[in-house]
Amino acid sequence: MGFNCGIVGLPNVGKSTLFNALTATAAAEAANYPFCTIEPNSGRVAVPDERLTTLASIAKSQQIIPTYLEFVDIAGLVRGASKGEGLGNQFLAHIREVDAILHVLRCFDDPNIIHVEGKVDPLRDAEVINTELMIADLDSIERRQTNLAKKIRTGDKEAIGLSKLLEKAYEKLKDGQPARKMDITEDEKPLLKHLQLITMKPILYVCNVSESEAKDGNEWTKRVAEFATSEGAKSVIISAAIESEISVLETADDKTAFLDSLGLKETGLSRIIKEGYALLGLNTFFTIGPKEARAWTVEKGAFAPQAAGVIHSDFERGYICAETIAYNDYVAYQGEQGCKTAGKLRIEGRDYTVQDGDVFHFRFNV
Repeated sequence: MGFNCGIVGLPNVGKSTLFNALTATAAAEAANYPFCTIEPNSGRVAVPDERLTTLASIAKSQQIIPTYLEFVDIAGLVRGASKGEGLGNQFLAHIREVDAILHVLRCFDDPNIIHVEGKVDPLRDAEVINTELMIADLDSIERRQTNLAKKIRTGDKEAIGLSKLLEKAYEKLKDGQPARKMDITEDEKPLLKHLQLITMKPILYVCNVSESEAKDGNEWTKRVAEFATSEGAKSVIISAAIESEISVLETADDKTAFLDSLGLKETGLSRIIKEGYALLGLNTFFTIGPKEARAWTVEKGAFAPQAAGVIHSDFERGYICAETIAYNDYVAYQGEQGCKTAGKLRIEGRDYTVQDGDVFHFRFNV
């Protein structure tokens, strides 16, 4: 099961530098001119989770395998992208394919790095891109309503429901607001996956600042945080330049020392990965043993058999039960045997909803 976050923004805001640091590669060329990244590059990154290290230590696991997220570097959008400006149609198509959006905003001044809009103003930049995405969604809705018309005439209930939901989204977009801000009824929730609207995707605003402002941000980052809150979104502060430097350091001690010298407790990338994970509405569960300690990803609300299926389809098909231990219990009673003795190991059936941090041992028969 793969989940991905698309990195978007105007040209020269630090997207490719951020992506390179995220993946610790030079796969995406970072250059001082628009459209240096034409095809979307993607890279898998491990999700930092101290719980996995703790569990592995208790179980004396020989190997630690984290869960992963995929990040996609999408070439810079410009004003008019929804009408094809700056290869916009290609870029918009790439955005439609990701699960969530990381919107990088330039919150630093540097006379040596040109700004496609003439001067630094992250709120204006956010509006430029959000407007292009909303226009693209409006166009998409108009086309889809035309295609749905035939089905509606035949009395197709799903088509009728989807058309009404698209109409509701259209009104919200016409008011200059993203589709994700519309009120959804319980009856409409099953239709959401069929909307295929860019502005329905969850979004995280990434404020790229200078090295000296990485710890506390600046006036721009404060204004972006207020803007994000008004949109029901979140924001994080990073310095792509710092992250780029950290990504080439070889040891964890070197990275820690470098962060300490800047007064930082963790990398901005760790915060982005964690926020991206939360943005996608995901839970982590673990399988722990002497050979390996491994983290797995499942959508919130998933049932135990679905979690088993993430490991192998046979596990879901032949699911019998899940021997389950909560993370805190596993730590408190120092492993599986201690939890058994304390009565903290539970047997869960097919209707059990996976909780973040569950330690599972699945029983199945095929």
